[in-house]
Amino acid sequence: MKEVVCISKGSSADDYEFQTEFLGHSMHIQRIGADGDFDKVADIMLRWNKKADAIGLASIQFPFNVGNTRIVDPSTKKLYQLSQQMETPVTTGENFRRVSHEWTLRHIQHKFGDNYFNNSRVFFISGIHHYSMAKVMEEYTQNLTFADPVIDKGIPKFINSTSDLELYAKGIHGILKWVPSERLAKSAVPIKTWNDYIVKKAVQKSFVIVVPSYKFYDHLKSYTVEELGRKIIITSTAYDDRIQFLKERGVDAVIDTTPKILERVVGLSVYEAMIIAALEKPQDQVTMDDLLEVISSYRLDPRVVFPSGVKKRINRFAFVIHPLSQEYLKKDKAIDLIAKIAPEQVMDAVEKIIAYSPPFIYSKVAGIKSPTGVEAEGWLITVGGTPKQMLSHKPEFTYKRLLQAAQMAKRLGAQIMGLGAFTKVVGDAGITVAKLASIPITTGNSYSASGALWAAADAVRRMGLIKEEKGKKIKAKTMVIGATGAIGSVCCRLLAKAFEEVHLVDVRDAKLLALKETLQEENPDVQVHISTRADKFLPDMDVIVTATSAAGKKILDVTKVKPGCVITDVARPLDLSPEDVAKRPDVLYIESGEILLPGMPEMKNIGLPPRVAYACLAETIVLALEGRYEIFTIGREIEWEKVKEIYKMGLKHGMRLAAISGVHGVYSDEDIQRIKELALKGRASFVPGQSIDYTQSEE
Repeated sequence: MKEVVCISKGSSADDYEFQTEFLGHSMHIQRIGADGDFDKVADIMLRWNKKADAIGLASIQFPFNVGNTRIVDPSTKKLYQLSQQMETPVTTGENFRRVSHEWTLRHIQHKFGDNYFNNSRVFFISGIHHYSMAKVMEEYTQNLTFADPVIDKGIPKFINSTSDLELYAKGIHGILKWVPSERLAKSAVPIKTWNDYIVKKAVQKSFVIVVPSYKFYDHLKSYTVEELGRKIIITSTAYDDRIQFLKERGVDAVIDTTPKILERVVGLSVYEAMIIAALEKPQDQVTMDDLLEVISSYRLDPRVVFPSGVKKRINRFAFVIHPLSQEYLKKDKAIDLIAKIAPEQVMDAVEKIIAYSPPFIYSKVAGIKSPTGVEAEGWLITVGGTPKQMLSHKPEFTYKRLLQAAQMAKRLGAQIMGLGAFTKVVGDAGITVAKLASIPITTGNSYSASGALWAAADAVRRMGLIKEEKGKKIKAKTMVIGATGAIGSVCCRLLAKAFEEVHLVDVRDAKLLALKETLQEENPDVQVHISTRADKFLPDMDVIVTATSAAGKKILDVTKVKPGCVITDVARPLDLSPEDVAKRPDVLYIESGEILLPGMPEMKNIGLPPRVAYACLAETIVLALEGRYEIFTIGREIEWEKVKEIYKMGLKHGMRLAAISGVHGVYSDEDIQRIKELALKGRASFVPGQSIDYTQSEE
């Protein structure tokens, strides 16, 4: 039987011993603690020399390499010198540790979708101790923070790259010359207190915390749920008491670089000692190939522990919003005050100034939870230009600000960014931004198309003016204005699958012919009509979808519409003004198809009811929940398959059509019944071609 002894500088109260089988050998494993006494560690090592087949040292500062710099802690140097004089091989687990640190990240990244660490904000309590891990992590994210100068030297500054960490380890980084300013030195807050504060704040802002196994509790003892709640902790040798400690502080997941194939958790030095004993080779002849073969054969993979017992994962997104008009700008109290007391020309100047302002965070978004258990959180980032200002500049003006927003999103830790409202139609509709941005981009147009028709179908059902037969196409007439556009063309394809007759309206005549041909090939039983004029068939329509980018131009005479018509406006800015809508209370007007988000979302007001999001924002959230950090919808041509795909993904993650809303907010059942009654009354005397304007009759 092989004898493997773990000699630890830690407490003897944690000693253990057990027998196991490993690599075809029976082994007796025991731990002997030295209660913090280095001399006692040396005595125990000498006592087991020639008696043990291999010895593993634990709870000491292990040697490590940072770049080409070798660092050995002076307090343990004597132990290494002693181990070289002994006949029994002694290991600190250094080789296994280096492999396991790298293997852990690569294994977890692959296991959870090849995107687990993408763009995460990662905080290393000791970058020097986890240099090999940091080098791998840098492949997945640039958001790295190393606390070595703060914790080791008392210097209140962080390091943010492995190249700077290498300079720090060599003792030549400029940060080592930093001394507190006279003001800080004389302040009421001592440097240590300030350092503790900035470290805690850095931990709070991070998503992943890398904690050394050595002095584990010393590093974390002052932290509470406020700092560690919902975090991912990476550490080594996560004993049960450590898991419980982290559970009490709300940690979502613990990634342990030490595998667990024995009846209890043991350190990496114990595993390496077991391998050395089993291979029966002189220690200097145990190669890295031997180690890799054992790791592969025995599946010595890292483990992931969810302290609460429930698998948890939080994915992150960003979404760009912007003011749609000067009225939106007035939601800011200061700007509203200026608008009330200053001439109109002043507001025009304010609008121009804000268009040049850098992006800023409007709101944090939290509380989104899919039925699958995955959660999403993110940020709404404001780009200040109104549609009027965007159109008054070259597309590059908006591109520049969107790329600034993408860079901000990356620093925040977002893994995908959506373009909202008018930003997705400026220039080439996201293509240039997607090419140049540092994170994946989507316009949200696929879900906007899907949501618009979702809302229209629900509105038709609730109005009850069109008879539906199960399994058959609806006997009604529909029209899409802006039919050849990005969203409009997909709306046409969706309507053609549900209705008997579809009218396509657009100024691009050649594209109309091509779109008609496509629709008739896909749906031979559908009547397809084309026109460059909306008013030609307007009075006959039961459902109208407006999907233009007319930016304030009049595209539809609402007074000519049939009573009871359902109009869905998916354009941003909207094609119909509140004044137009007010003319026809006998028409159900929908401001696109908004989506009800799963969970209990929290964010600032975006002009919609609580928990409700615009479909383009919902697309970004769905992709985040699915872990699809990729360029999904860009350009003016939407892929039919992606519209169907995002719809199905949305249902999977609990997305639902929100209550139908118009210019005055959510429609209640009573509101819809009132519209229906007016429509039925109006249809009794309706003459196609005549104008109906309730505001004129009121006057």
